[in-house]
Amino acid sequence: MMKGRKSLTVLQINDSHAYFDLHQEMFWQGGQAVYRPAGGYARIATIVKQIRAANQGRTLFCDCGDTLHGTYLAQKTHGEALIPILNALGLDAMTAHWEFAYGPDVFKQCAAKLSYPMLAINVYDQATKERVFPPFTVKEIGGLRIGLVGIASNIVDKTMPPSFSKGVFFTLGREELPSIINVLRTQEKVDLVVLISHLGFPQDMKLLSEVQGIDVCLSGHTHNRLYRPVLQGDTLIMQSGCHASFLGRLDLEVEGGRVADYRHELIEVEANIDADPAVADLVRQALAPDQEELSTVVGETATALNRATILESTMDNFLLQALLENTGAQLAFSNGWRYGAPIIPSDITMNDLYNIIPMNPPVSTVEITGQELLMMLEENIDRTLSRDPYLQMGGYLKRCLGLNAYFKIENPAGHRIQQLFVGNENVNPAHYYTAAFVTTQGVPQDLGRNRENRSDRIIEAMQAYLITHCLSAELRQTFTAV
Repeated sequence: MMKGRKSLTVLQINDSHAYFDLHQEMFWQGGQAVYRPAGGYARIATIVKQIRAANQGRTLFCDCGDTLHGTYLAQKTHGEALIPILNALGLDAMTAHWEFAYGPDVFKQCAAKLSYPMLAINVYDQATKERVFPPFTVKEIGGLRIGLVGIASNIVDKTMPPSFSKGVFFTLGREELPSIINVLRTQEKVDLVVLISHLGFPQDMKLLSEVQGIDVCLSGHTHNRLYRPVLQGDTLIMQSGCHASFLGRLDLEVEGGRVADYRHELIEVEANIDADPAVADLVRQALAPDQEELSTVVGETATALNRATILESTMDNFLLQALLENTGAQLAFSNGWRYGAPIIPSDITMNDLYNIIPMNPPVSTVEITGQELLMMLEENIDRTLSRDPYLQMGGYLKRCLGLNAYFKIENPAGHRIQQLFVGNENVNPAHYYTAAFVTTQGVPQDLGRNRENRSDRIIEAMQAYLITHCLSAELRQTFTAV
């Protein structure tokens, strides 16, 4: 290192979705998807301890959120089961998204038990208009003053169930960010500004083209595996996969209040990494009470089930097939969730079912017109694939069975779908079709008639489906880009 330069290692996890321990992860190898075990907080702890020891205290470790939700145990305890484990990792700061699933009040109580700050410049109390969480914190590490700024996901009060945002509202953070940077630079006299964001990689790229003064952006939400950092102006951006299967590492050399040089590595949390004993013990304690129930075998699959593809996925086609069989409906819908570790050809356990949809919502039905179908799908395509990153407000495309849509991605909003079929018939705009779905993200509350929550929940429906079906390699094509 040159005289006058200071070094800093920035470590990142994002979108770990409460995957406590080893699980299957999907990797691309040429034209094939391959699967191998990865992840676990105890293995992350080992990697972080090794880096900290080698760096002699010059390490910053941040979490971009989607951490306290995504598996059975997280849902059951409203995130509480993760608190001792996360505190043991020694994180420096965090922001949020699915953490709001338990309601803002419950989330605030959970966040207060963390040994590091929850940061968000863009979450406000509706009554007082005050911020719910601190917008920034300052850390002194290795002779550097580092300003950490958090931006939570801004879609919570726009596309997610109303209970997630009860009493609070969300902005993009674009208007607030320049003044926060100014405070950090002029009043706090920081050497570096690090943005901890859960807006998504496309959104961060646009935001950082409009706002200068951020040295490093730790990006989350969109599950990108960035094997190289991306430069937007003078800002370095990294994002590090999901499911705690990866740890992002950025080694910086800082001189005169700017990044003079850097190196980056996307570290796979491989199964052969020795688990940190203390964190492994915390993980075992957390998982033990439900281990027997969750390990119960409920079926088998002859094909890999994954959720890592945008237009449709084998995992969600299984969920939707279970919905159709349970209800006898013509159509089935669910949200385009990104999280959910793959299931390889093998037995399917209760834990696998909860990983697919940990909320276990009721099976719901509705009658919806052809015109409403068209409007709903056009809106969903735009919220997923909009040219303007700020208008992208979802995960992947809505998951559907029973219909076929042929669409042009490049067309303007509202004009992408070329043809829409239910079965072999063109959709009739005035006709009502019966649809099964889960959560209002499957079919929005303002659409359709005779909406009903049935007595069965989706885990029960998937269990019942598996009693009579071994899942085959068939993939029904619903969305086709033409």
